[in-house]
Amino acid sequence: MAQRLSKRRRLELDDSASPSSPSPIPRVFPNDALAAATADDKKQWKGFCEIESEPAFFNVMLKQFGVKGVKVQEVVSLDDELLAYLPRPVYGLIFLFKWKEDDPIKQEPSCPPGVWFANQTVSNACASVALLNIVNNIPEVDLGTNLLHFKDFTKTLTPALRGNAISNFEFIKEIHNSFARKLDMLSGDLQLKNDVHAKKRKSKKVQEDLDETDASFHFIAFVPIEGTVWKLDGLERQPQSLGPIRRGEWLGLVKPDIEARMAEYEDGQIEFAILSLVKDPLLSLVASLAGNVKSLEVVSAYLDKAKPGWRDFIPSTTADDGHAIEGTLYGPDADYGLEQDTIDSADLAAGVQENLASEIPTDLLALRQELVTAQAGLRASIRDEQQSIRLDEEKAASRRHDYLSALQAWVRYHAKKSWIRAIMDEAEV
Repeated sequence: MAQRLSKRRRLELDDSASPSSPSPIPRVFPNDALAAATADDKKQWKGFCEIESEPAFFNVMLKQFGVKGVKVQEVVSLDDELLAYLPRPVYGLIFLFKWKEDDPIKQEPSCPPGVWFANQTVSNACASVALLNIVNNIPEVDLGTNLLHFKDFTKTLTPALRGNAISNFEFIKEIHNSFARKLDMLSGDLQLKNDVHAKKRKSKKVQEDLDETDASFHFIAFVPIEGTVWKLDGLERQPQSLGPIRRGEWLGLVKPDIEARMAEYEDGQIEFAILSLVKDPLLSLVASLAGNVKSLEVVSAYLDKAKPGWRDFIPSTTADDGHAIEGTLYGPDADYGLEQDTIDSADLAAGVQENLASEIPTDLLALRQELVTAQAGLRASIRDEQQSIRLDEEKAASRRHDYLSALQAWVRYHAKKSWIRAIMDEAEV
């Protein structure tokens, strides 16, 4: 075996080989197999990498897909009280669990026309497939140019052909595999090779038993579409209806299915995760800020008519406790994503229109102070959401960084010091 490997290396590296010499065996990764994955390595790789159930990764993927107005948040419990804290509307849920095939009879005979559903046709693509199976079924969400064209292109295809389209869509694949590291890619290829060999060696019955004991983690989607809740599992041929939505709340229809899966785990095992796709709170916060700024403009204009010079009696913008509120906005501000068009089209804050009928300046001054105090809270909430976005990007950047070279250098250093041998000897004892 060592001789064959040495021959292969000579064939690959010998530039003086004659024209009649065998062609060099192409290498999957042109550089050192232990070197960090390059952008070209990721682009040329044919597979999809595994992605953990970290909301930050999904948020960054959605942003790079071009989707606007959707945020991914972790669901820590299915208790009604905790679900009530999720921002509304909830567009869909993603459930990660050790996959087991559900009863095929529960599936629809074919994919309904109003449901966009794609199969997963390659390993480890379930994260992207689950995201697309949700966002492509939200009419009011801005998908961005690339996904919108993709949705239009695939709307008449079957779920299997949609899955193939995802696998061959370089735009999706490049974003998904931006999280790939060299070991992820090598492990993915090795797993694929082992799966192929195992299927060749094993009988169908033995393979089914093997699949049962060696189940992989898998993402599936739950999403309300046109009054019905659907389970969209890319490994199933067709979508599964969970029933019609009543009284506008759909999460209750999903809970029994998820809880049944969770009940299969032994006590103490937490081998599942739930993520929610919700309306981005930043959209509502910026809209409320626009209404607040517009209301301040209107109230100030009324005060100018009712009591000219009223500004002279306000030494500073103060809160109810007398402390100064810095940075009150009276117009557009790029730091908060606030544009003049948004202010012009905004609704006045609650109760402002009714209070404008008052001809008593003190009432208008009190209303103005309420608006100033409310704006301070809005600006703080917007900054929190902006900070959350920055943290997501930092987490994604850390996950994308390939630490293999540093790890290799660390191992070599400790090997030279003979520390690794000492650790191995202790482990054997």
